[in-house]
Amino acid sequence: MKIEILGMGCTKCNTLEDTAKQAVKELNIDAEFVKVKDIKEIMKYGVMTTPALVVDGVVKVSGKVPSKDEIKAMLQ
Repeated sequence: MKIEILGMGCTKCNTLEDTAKQAVKELNIDAEFVKVKDIKEIMKYGVMTTPALVVDGVVKVSGKVPSKDEIKAMLQ
């Protein structure tokens, strides 16, 4: 599974990454994490507000930091 965190490195982006990593660990999922900071790459996903969570090429959420349980539901 490929998980991408879209954002420029703000506090919310870092929180989203940390929370997603906790969810992956609890679900015992093998996942590769990639941080996407290039605005042109972010725009390719059609994301207008960051942070955003992308799982296997599909934008799951943007503009907010979901809870760990919400992320777990997105990954299952």
